[in-house]
Amino acid sequence: MGEKLYEIAVIPGDGIGPEVVDATLGVLSECEARYGIRLNHTTYDFSAELYRRTGRKITEADMDEIGQTKDAVLFGAMGLPEVRGPEGLELGAQVEMRAHYGLFASLRPVRLFAGVEGPLKHDHVDMLVIRETSEGMFAGLHDHHEPSDESATDRMTITRATCEKLFEVAFSQARARRKRGTIGRVTLLHKSNALRSNVLMEKVFDDFAARNTDVESAKFYIDVGAMYMVTDPDRYDVIVSENIFGDITSEIAAGIGGGLGIAPSADVSLSHGVFQPSHGSAPDIAGRGIANPVAMFLSAAMMLEWLGEQHRDALCTTVSQRIQAAVEKVLAEGPRTPDLGGTADTAAVRDAVIAALEP
Repeated sequence: MGEKLYEIAVIPGDGIGPEVVDATLGVLSECEARYGIRLNHTTYDFSAELYRRTGRKITEADMDEIGQTKDAVLFGAMGLPEVRGPEGLELGAQVEMRAHYGLFASLRPVRLFAGVEGPLKHDHVDMLVIRETSEGMFAGLHDHHEPSDESATDRMTITRATCEKLFEVAFSQARARRKRGTIGRVTLLHKSNALRSNVLMEKVFDDFAARNTDVESAKFYIDVGAMYMVTDPDRYDVIVSENIFGDITSEIAAGIGGGLGIAPSADVSLSHGVFQPSHGSAPDIAGRGIANPVAMFLSAAMMLEWLGEQHRDALCTTVSQRIQAAVEKVLAEGPRTPDLGGTADTAAVRDAVIAALEP
């Protein structure tokens, strides 16, 4: 048996979130039985639906308790379009956790798997988009705001300290990916020709690249860089960008990789990690049992890989690889959910992934 017991906070959320989380816990339970990894999960309800009924949402005390007692957070999907806070914004505990835990980097890997049809002529897509999540256009989320129907302002702020941490993650990821056969290049997507904050971001990137010449680097303005993602995705390995630009480019990447249903993500700092699929709560299909759980499975695999790195636990790393391999096999051979052109339900995909796990 594995020596360490990992405490996992599970936040199912809204819409299809509970459905894909439940399927993922089934896969993780099988991994515990089969490989000896030890996981204990505690479920928390911070959903928009709970807020609608009771006015209760995640608090600083909640996040302190989770941060102090849990090793990682597994997050489903949160938010309902019609449920808004006093500022008119959708609720999202993940945004609160990013700020509270200092989760400055969102890692969003995208691959075009065998058996999945992408929208482009290219048959090879393999990139990692790293979105800065604590600053940029989210820097002013808690600024004083006077409601007005005539004007509204959002603040973009970039700091050297956060850029240094962000680029350290990006270059480290490029080195790790190069060992797995990618080109090992970091590309900055920015808008320094129009935004003062991005002038600083570009300068810090140039300084960092000059100190890390073992990794190839490149940079494009965000507009042409987004075009290249569609016309020439092979030029990218690791993409790093400001918060909003990274949010948009990660969705583009997910689209060319076959859709959000198979796009995982990890929001990390040097000590905390929140792992969730890139897709939203999809309330239009909630309760029908047809949600694609693959992005959630891959997010759980990312969680185990991160725990393996944090705790130097080879078993976590191995189990992560086993889940990824099982998912790849099922995507190649089926069954698949309707978003990927199949007819299978969530439970059938879960069962197929469990059956595909190596002994």
